[in-house]
Amino acid sequence: MARRHKPRRGSLGYWPRKRAASLVPRIATWPAGPAKPHIEGFAGYKVGMTHALMVDFRKRSTTSGQEVSVPVTVLEAPPLKVAGARLYQRSYAGLSAVAELWAGELDPHLWRRIPEREKKEDIADKAKKFQGTKGDDVRLIVHTQPYLVHSLPSKSPEVFEIRVSGDKIEERKKWAVDQLGKEIKIEDFIKEGEMVDVTAVTKGKGFQGHIKRFHVKLQPHKNSKHRRMIGTLGPHNPSYVSYRIPQAGQMGLHRRTEYNKRVLRIVGNPSESSLNPAGGFLHYGLVKNPAMVLHGTIPGPSRRLVGLRLPIRFRGGQEKIEIRYLSTLSKSGV
Repeated sequence: MARRHKPRRGSLGYWPRKRAASLVPRIATWPAGPAKPHIEGFAGYKVGMTHALMVDFRKRSTTSGQEVSVPVTVLEAPPLKVAGARLYQRSYAGLSAVAELWAGELDPHLWRRIPEREKKEDIADKAKKFQGTKGDDVRLIVHTQPYLVHSLPSKSPEVFEIRVSGDKIEERKKWAVDQLGKEIKIEDFIKEGEMVDVTAVTKGKGFQGHIKRFHVKLQPHKNSKHRRMIGTLGPHNPSYVSYRIPQAGQMGLHRRTEYNKRVLRIVGNPSESSLNPAGGFLHYGLVKNPAMVLHGTIPGPSRRLVGLRLPIRFRGGQEKIEIRYLSTLSKSGV
């Protein structure tokens, strides 16, 4: 007789399932990027979802070249402001910061996040010292502008780093210094038809039980104690409960990354935006800033900050996108 066996429940690749330390998505790994200096990341706020009719661009699809209906996600992406640059040195312990340079004039809203300085700094000499320092990696310190988005309750900027690509480190450092105090738009990061990786913190569901958290099988109806419970916590020896056993605990509010999301449309001029449905998006409102439309779904609820990165697993080119209809029907029955 064959040995009774069933596959385990819950991937150990997502362990421990605890709450994210911050709602700002942290991108730990960056791709090689283009040969010339170029930003490898961006950020936007999740607006909501709708659907579009488009010509299927996937060559191996059974509906290739035909008109199909696809789900799409809208992101509002106001420009990012460059507050500083940071130079890293690679060692046996990983990357360590060896030089840092801040813009002479910082956004007044940034003082909500970092200590305020009393006087403006002359960065000419510091810029020369920054470019003369040896390093292996260059990153920009940028922050969002949530005060431009009327749908967000918080107006405090989110501060994070994005990597600067390039083959020559000297060109990357010079390019980073030139960007201090300037704004970076979504068109500077990606173009229509290209792929991006999406990182965000998922929707939180609080403390949940075994069944909902791990989708284990319910106990038979003749079970004497509980139906929504696992059958066993493990053997007598070793005399402890293994972490592999599905148990109740935190569900949701985890940082997750989804790869290769196609950029279907970029709306750079908000006055010409044709994304808003009648009555606005549910739980968000109207899009009044530059925005982008992604193919498929992305993690997190509406108003959640979403991190974007150049694709790290994609080996392909830019596709020609033909959207024939983008739904602007009311989501609230207006």
